[in-house]
Amino acid sequence: MAGSTVRAIAADVNARRASAVEVAREALERARAYDAVQPEAWISRFPEETVLERARLTDRRVAAGESLALAGVPVAVKDNIDVAGLETTAACPAFAYQPSGSAHVIERLVAAGALILGKSNLDQFATGLNGTRSPYGRPGCVFNREYVSGGSSSGSAVLVAAGVVPLALGSDTAGSGRVPAAFNHLVGFKPTRGRWSSRGLLPACRSLDCITSLTRDAEDAALVDAVAAGFDRTDPYARRAPAMASLGGEFRLGVPPRAQLADLAPEDAAGFDAALARLRSAGGSTVEVDVAPLIEAARLLYGGPWVAERTLAVESLLAKNPGAIHPVVRAIVEAGRGISAVDTFRGLYALQGYARTAEELWERIDLLALPTTPTIYRISEMLAEPVALNARLGLYTNFVNLLDMSAIAVPAGFRANGTGIGVSLIGPAWSDARLLELAARYLRVASLPPPPELDRAPRSACVQLAVVGAHLAGMPLNWQLSSRGARLVRRTRTAPVYRLYAMAGQTPPKPALVHVGTGGGAIELEVYELEVSAFGSFVAEVPPPLAIGTVTLEDGTSVHGFVAEPRALEGALDITASGGWRAYLAAR
Repeated sequence: MAGSTVRAIAADVNARRASAVEVAREALERARAYDAVQPEAWISRFPEETVLERARLTDRRVAAGESLALAGVPVAVKDNIDVAGLETTAACPAFAYQPSGSAHVIERLVAAGALILGKSNLDQFATGLNGTRSPYGRPGCVFNREYVSGGSSSGSAVLVAAGVVPLALGSDTAGSGRVPAAFNHLVGFKPTRGRWSSRGLLPACRSLDCITSLTRDAEDAALVDAVAAGFDRTDPYARRAPAMASLGGEFRLGVPPRAQLADLAPEDAAGFDAALARLRSAGGSTVEVDVAPLIEAARLLYGGPWVAERTLAVESLLAKNPGAIHPVVRAIVEAGRGISAVDTFRGLYALQGYARTAEELWERIDLLALPTTPTIYRISEMLAEPVALNARLGLYTNFVNLLDMSAIAVPAGFRANGTGIGVSLIGPAWSDARLLELAARYLRVASLPPPPELDRAPRSACVQLAVVGAHLAGMPLNWQLSSRGARLVRRTRTAPVYRLYAMAGQTPPKPALVHVGTGGGAIELEVYELEVSAFGSFVAEVPPPLAIGTVTLEDGTSVHGFVAEPRALEGALDITASGGWRAYLAAR
């Protein structure tokens, strides 16, 4: 089944040429194999037996005569979308919660026979277009891991492009489903706002957010849309879809003058030109249109009152534990506190003017074509300039949701460094079927070069490190791990042979973990993974009376971790009964 489309898997399972259990086993094996390359693509997964039992249920449904649109299709879900049985973290451990049920879209996919494998990584709180803003690690482009994967739906794109799953769900407020699709040679479909229910999606900007799909081709995207779309009366932002005519054989394609694409890197410009030639072959006649007002409208997303929606989504955490939020994300959401009602109406009035301009645009054209991004950046470049470079990635995507448009990103070739180039097809609200139709026609005539080999270069040797106090996610010293590229791999507890003490006179406050054997307790901790060189530099900064030794976990395995010298207990308070440092601080 490796490399199979959504359609092919569902057809084989429905025809009983393959079982959902066989498909699930292969997907689980691919997931394990890719863990050796990019384990940071995932945040959490269901136990394998849980996935297999659900696959058996699918096989029983098929055997009973049901025809399931997504029978046996393995799916990864961005971890800002609720899936019953798995935490929703939004890439922020301190924010994590157990949802009471699954998102509406997940319910529809599961009812159609889809098998959810787990939750994929993302830029924290879906705030970013690059994939580097997560304590769970920084996925890279599957073809060249020196370069960003794109975000915020980073893990979702990587898992589809690497062939682990044929379908992943993302979300899109500013381009978060389209940018990673472009970099990883995928189709990223962003439906009209309200076409797919957003119930169960943790908001970034609730009035703009969309759940999206990432697939390898447009026909798969159309199949997923047929399952996921539908009015949900329990979602206040759901909308009833009006009828819209098919695109037909010929269509008017809006294209900006080259002067308005001055930010395009040379390879991206060549890829866009080639994509336009293919679109003409698919029946398009190009019409030059002024997109400057659209680009101006895009600036409202982060330069206008919509930032306050992001603030509202994390308001409680921002007030109680701001250190738990990634520094770049925190700077963005904190800015929303200063936005007034006057600012809000000023922004709404400005947007209404841009919306009228966009409305008039659709009188001249049927669809608009733009590069998905102007270029791509190395992860190291993004970390050095996280705000400016991220903003540049959203130059041609940020306006779409603000102006109530639908869009689909499709592949347009590759750069010399192996990373994908994308072109976006954009239409007015409810032009979803037209976009899916044109994307399929485009890909049929495109004759795109085959993707380069996946980047499977061995990962650098890594060390696992257990932390119990000030280095936990959201705590004052966690930056010493994140700045070294450490990846949070799990949250667990020690074996019940330790006592935890709040040391006296420490700034910032720190605990001491002491092995006592009989009479000890199980202490909550987090395990991070660092490259050996990063681990060495980290250990060199650990001050006495703390030290790095060996910590035994509740499952009996051992990792490196913080331990304490006897002098750490002078004047210290025994807090073992709290079960962990985070709980102790909360009780205080």
